[in-house]
Amino acid sequence: MAESITQERRTAGSADVAAARRVLALEARGLDQLADGIDGAFVRALDVIAAMQGRAVVTGMGKSGHVAHKIAATLASTGTPALFVHPAEAAHGDLGMITARDVVIALSNSGETSELAAVLAHVKRFAIPLVAVTAKPDSTLARTADVVLVLPPAAEACPMGLAPTTSTTMMLALGDALAVALLERNGFSAADFQRLHPGGMLGRRLLRVADIMHAGDEVPLVAADTVMAEALIIMTAKSLGCVGVVDAGRRLIGMVTDGDLRRHMAPDLLNRRVGEVMTAAPTTIVADALAGEALGIMNARKITNLFVVEDGCPVGLVHVHDCLRAGIT
Repeated sequence: MAESITQERRTAGSADVAAARRVLALEARGLDQLADGIDGAFVRALDVIAAMQGRAVVTGMGKSGHVAHKIAATLASTGTPALFVHPAEAAHGDLGMITARDVVIALSNSGETSELAAVLAHVKRFAIPLVAVTAKPDSTLARTADVVLVLPPAAEACPMGLAPTTSTTMMLALGDALAVALLERNGFSAADFQRLHPGGMLGRRLLRVADIMHAGDEVPLVAADTVMAEALIIMTAKSLGCVGVVDAGRRLIGMVTDGDLRRHMAPDLLNRRVGEVMTAAPTTIVADALAGEALGIMNARKITNLFVVEDGCPVGLVHVHDCLRAGIT
């Protein structure tokens, strides 16, 4: 009996794996067809979106609507202002969210989604550019649009050919292609990305040293001929466990740390000059470096502070605790 149940499970498992592979193969084939069909219409769509003065308003119903939500989010997070408008809600006041400065991107596999009627009428009335994503180039949506991005006639992965699967995967990928192409056109950088993603792991990974460093009066600095008693007062007041040593030109020439104090501990320590105690040519970093790089250097060298320099002059100080507080690990 146990062997029979085990065999049934194996048979069911094999069927499940076969179904999964069939779905993925069909959707991958659809994406290949979509990539092969990219042409001048895609470039015209980019031109229309790039020229807008407002936002990309992405809309769709049902599964296409869920995809539209994601496309709007991806556009917005990569430098193209965007939002999602539900087509059914549009007919009940949300048309006011679509202005003459915007571009509408409408998704409908059939191109005949009745809930889009109010949006289509609105864009025609106010001459708002419309980019259509549809599998039917002769549909109402396509005929209304200024630019039509036609999905290839790829089979749905659903065995009945009914549930939106391959078609929505192609829509989603096409939205990603639009967002990334616009990103590259606009020269959107990692720094720009970080400004739009201050929270979460992505934001933490892209934090710069300048974002977390101590600057201005917070940075403990003394001259090389300062007596250690005075340097120790400054070091204690700033509570960063070190003091930087600068020359007459304000260039960083050394630093004194808690470790230096222990190594030079003697009755005359407080009467000695900083230049006699300091560690010369300390490890430094620039303000534009990633904060994660600063943490990596401190871990590798077993130190807790890095002075931030510009043309050899200290402009800040980053402590290992600053990195940890920012969530960088």
